Amino acid sequence: MPIQILMPALSPTMTEGNLVKWHKKEGDVIKAGQVLAEIETDKATMEVEAVDEGILAKILVAEGTDDVKVNQLIALILEEGEDASSLDNLKTPVLAAAPVTKPVTETIAPEIEKAAASVHEHEGERVFITPLAKRIAEQNHVDSRTIMGSGPNGRIVKADVEKALNGGLDRAAVPALSLGGYTDIKLNGMRKVIAKRLTESKQTVPHFYLSVDCELDTLMDFRRQLNNRPSASYKLSVNDFVIRACALALKEVPEANVTWHETYVRQYNNADISVAVAVDGGLVTPVIRACEQKSVAELSSEMKSLATRARAGKLMPEEYQGGNFSLSNLGMYGVKSFAAIINPPQACILAVGAGEERAIVKNGQIAVATVMNCTLSVDHRAVDGAIGARFLAAFKSLIENPLGLFV
Repeated sequence: MPIQILMPALSPTMTEGNLVKWHKKEGDVIKAGQVLAEIETDKATMEVEAVDEGILAKILVAEGTDDVKVNQLIALILEEGEDASSLDNLKTPVLAAAPVTKPVTETIAPEIEKAAASVHEHEGERVFITPLAKRIAEQNHVDSRTIMGSGPNGRIVKADVEKALNGGLDRAAVPALSLGGYTDIKLNGMRKVIAKRLTESKQTVPHFYLSVDCELDTLMDFRRQLNNRPSASYKLSVNDFVIRACALALKEVPEANVTWHETYVRQYNNADISVAVAVDGGLVTPVIRACEQKSVAELSSEMKSLATRARAGKLMPEEYQGGNFSLSNLGMYGVKSFAAIINPPQACILAVGAGEERAIVKNGQIAVATVMNCTLSVDHRAVDGAIGARFLAAFKSLIENPLGLFV
């Protein structure tokens, strides 16, 4: 009996994936441990190894096929002593890859010219058109004999002329286009999952938002001294300090270190923080475990490693699944402030903006300080406003008094 190769579930939440590439072809001898194929999940591209030996007799799902369901039959392997006749009684339709959609570039003007080319076929016909529609057509040099009327008895109305001017498209569709054309970009698996999960989050999670301004000057001086040490073997970023401050603030306010599960709230002992990393085609949130137990230097090293592998699509599922709290920092892009969307079942995500010099009042005097805005998005089902405020107060104190991050 041929061995069935099924689409594997590479993570507990995976329901489908893209079959990116076959590393073996039909007729190849397969040995256990050899790489059979590459599968793209919503977070990474992973290699699938063979667990059985034999001959790859039939590939049922071509490489390049998207949205292959978990446990769908993708290939058949003949065991020792079996021949191709073993496949005769198996009804296994081959699933071909969806045709590659080439970038579509269309312009409106050629469509109008194409319509105008058919004018001579209709010469001598009487055209029924409203005065307003006729004026618009004449002003835009559109021959009314090329327009299909939608009014009574086929009369051409204003909307028909406007549709012709837009290349045969309804006006509602025009804002999505430009006069220079457009390109349709196929959604990858990651973008589909992001769209689905965040849409569900905004529709079902009762978000509220709390913002606080943190003065960074002391932390920046502290960071500069650490990075400029002759013996320093690493460079710390502001984000490294922010991760540590989040962890210690969660330790101080454990009521914010929770996830929502409909009938109960789960509170965690460790601060497992998901940190957003921008990658080609989307966003990945690798998780740093037990951040409260790690130094700023250790957090910095681990974050650099995770971010590098995230951008290369080499994260393992356990490295981006889970997490009790999320952090999204757009300060490096110059964004002053923003509000992030919660990633369920987590109850909180902290959005960090850029540090910028501002005029502030200290002791009745105007002074200049580097200020960073931070906004906490909170699931009100799991965390109340007072708890969120306590978390932000603890976070702000640690950022403005960075010595506390090292004790």
